[in-house]
Amino acid sequence: MKCIVGLGNIGKRFEQTRHNIGFEVIDYILESNQLKLDKQKFRGAYTIERVAGDKVLFIEPMTLMNLSGEAVGPLMDYYNVEVEDLLVLYDDLDLAQGQVRLRQKGSAGGHNGMKSIIQHLGTDQFKRIRIGIGRPTNGMSVPDYVLQKFSKQEMETMQRVIEHSAHAVEDFIASSRFDHVMNEYNGEAK
Repeated sequence: MKCIVGLGNIGKRFEQTRHNIGFEVIDYILESNQLKLDKQKFRGAYTIERVAGDKVLFIEPMTLMNLSGEAVGPLMDYYNVEVEDLLVLYDDLDLAQGQVRLRQKGSAGGHNGMKSIIQHLGTDQFKRIRIGIGRPTNGMSVPDYVLQKFSKQEMETMQRVIEHSAHAVEDFIASSRFDHVMNEYNGEAK
């Protein structure tokens, strides 16, 4: 079973903020397939669905971002998901808006949600899709910036990014060849 995790913060006030782009991609995939997160356990909202013939566990942690691993780790253990079947989607300050970077493994890169997942799993050897949100350029603090909603113009770009990332997830589910998916989807969202 594959496990697809989108990172974000729960609550209405965080919807459509930069830090919630992982949630946005999961929501897009589920809505496109008339599915929804209909279960809760271990501080995570989730569903298990058949996609492209495979069972897939979709998770949105219902913790604070910095505690994401507290939901992901126990749900993966409960459903016996192997680390090589995990794919995490999250925002990345070091990539420009419109950029998507797929990786087989790596450090948290300063992202506290990823630090929590790495800590709870005991490894950084899992797949991820880093979604560029850019850095603040007007002197705004990073916490204020990532919790800020996208402007209308930015949302036009980010809608393409959400769709691009969702297609990458769907291709990974269908093919299991993440190296091929990386070759296809790394770079600017089309």
